[in-house]
Amino acid sequence: MESWIFLGLVLLIALIVKNASLSFAAAVVLVLKAIPYTSKYLPVIQSRGINWGVTVISVAILVPIATGEIGFRDLITVFKSPVGIIAVACGILVAVLSRNGVSLLASSPQVTVALVIGTIIGVVFLHGVAAGPVIASGIAYCIISVLHISFN
Repeated sequence: MESWIFLGLVLLIALIVKNASLSFAAAVVLVLKAIPYTSKYLPVIQSRGINWGVTVISVAILVPIATGEIGFRDLITVFKSPVGIIAVACGILVAVLSRNGVSLLASSPQVTVALVIGTIIGVVFLHGVAAGPVIASGIAYCIISVLHISFN
């Protein structure tokens, strides 16, 4: 019963602050939870959902190349400006942090709870975008590693 209330609360808050992504996500999870025999699929979504999400984001990123909006000239131009170089470096950093974040999420499920709550707070109250849990877990991994903190 607690999970229904929690998910309903997330949905309600998301609707109040007009966050379509979080509203949709909460509604989908509630519907899946309501359908009989789907409880065995929720762990699959949990374990593979990040990879599916990364795939969808990757497709969206590649569409401008497919439409011709971005070409080789743009690629060369990127490396000629400080903004482009910084953006490339940040992309590399985020990819590396995310790799470590995924391993942290797999090894410490309790971190997932904190990241989900932090993401919800950031989305709902600070009008953020829920695209950062993997990156957030990567940053958490770095801080945890530097401080030599263990959950065991």
